[in-house]
Amino acid sequence: MLEPLYTAAEMREAEERYPGYPDSAGELMERAGAAVALEAMRAFPRARSFGVVCGGGANGGDGRIAARVLSEAGRVAEETDEPERYDVVIDALFGTGFRGAPREEAASMIERINACDAPVVAVDLPSGVNASTGEVEGAAVEAALTVTFHGRKVGVAVAPGRFHAGRVVVAEIGLEAAETRAHRATEAILRSVPRRAPHDSKYTAGTVLVVGGSPGMTGAAVLTATAALRADAGYVTLAVPRESLTVVEGLTLEPVKRGFAWETAADEILAEAQRARALALGPGLGRGQEARGLVAELLRRVELPTVVDADALHELQPVRRAAPTVLTPHAGELARLLDTDAGWVNEHRLEAAERCAEAYGAVVLLKGADTIVQAPGEGPIVCDQAPPSLATAGSGDVLTGVIAAFLAKGLGAAEAAAAAAVAHGIAAASVPEQPGLVASDVVTALPRALS
Repeated sequence: MLEPLYTAAEMREAEERYPGYPDSAGELMERAGAAVALEAMRAFPRARSFGVVCGGGANGGDGRIAARVLSEAGRVAEETDEPERYDVVIDALFGTGFRGAPREEAASMIERINACDAPVVAVDLPSGVNASTGEVEGAAVEAALTVTFHGRKVGVAVAPGRFHAGRVVVAEIGLEAAETRAHRATEAILRSVPRRAPHDSKYTAGTVLVVGGSPGMTGAAVLTATAALRADAGYVTLAVPRESLTVVEGLTLEPVKRGFAWETAADEILAEAQRARALALGPGLGRGQEARGLVAELLRRVELPTVVDADALHELQPVRRAAPTVLTPHAGELARLLDTDAGWVNEHRLEAAERCAEAYGAVVLLKGADTIVQAPGEGPIVCDQAPPSLATAGSGDVLTGVIAAFLAKGLGAAEAAAAAAVAHGIAAASVPEQPGLVASDVVTALPRALS
């Protein structure tokens, strides 16, 4: 359900528990180097020459062993400072101990590696990437393949580091599994989502209240409501401003529709909330003064697990709630919540998500190719099943509906958010036509992802 993601310190602790360490460290290096050689030959079977660029530490030692094993297998393989001359380049400059920006000479070599026409195999992780955070402060290798040892490192799972890693292969080298703070959610997390049982009614299967859908943005709320139903909620009520009701009635069949007047919106929605088990607040709601006031009042008065998304995140102030709360910002929205800029968030995604979770006392789902679920005081969960095609309008509204459905079924906030992100990504990836994918395609695919 959750795969460990190792920091540099956690990996070092795992190595230190190996019998006979440090005298036995050579055994680990032999296995690591041999694994790199094997995976490099598997990935590039027609390659005849391999140039290995080695640093002075253990990562360089792994690279030298890889060169020896490749030579024994009949390939031309040698340590080099001229990466341009080979069919494949093996990057063994820096390992998990690297932090910060490479010095000038190393940065120049990294730039030469990246300028080669040859594919690059990274040893453990691409040089220039922080193994513990995924941060990149200077030049970093652009690998086609990363062979990482014992378990994935945080740095190959979290952006921007993940974008340098290419395809990641985990090679076992004989270490025992260890506890880690960060984890990667796998498809198995979907087993934790309750399915409808023979004794369930539409109400006990999960009831969701969606609030949003101002004129011109009704589609967002409709996507959220239909996604909640496709994520196996039994009953969904869609509350929209009265002027949107006729439009919404024509857009969707299954959700129950309610129109509210802005001047009495909070009381009307509170009445609808009596039947619900989860609230999805914000899709297409608008950012005017009335909408902002409604969001603040509902967060104070509604005692349901709540997903806060889209317009509800605009100028949001921290509200301490007894009920579980999930915020679902993209980088720009999270930047506004922290009064910073999106560039900083994209460069420091783990830190940004953690700071936001602590400041708002809520689970934060930071969207992206490496969607991060962060609960206050806990380790992050990375959900990376999403294909690039999910970069489309409305996909976030769909995710909100899935989270709300899982909350309504009784999952905790972090588990619901992580499971929803996995289901969302799997559903999108299952759509045959990836170019031109739209959000409603993902809604349609959700039952298949949950099956």
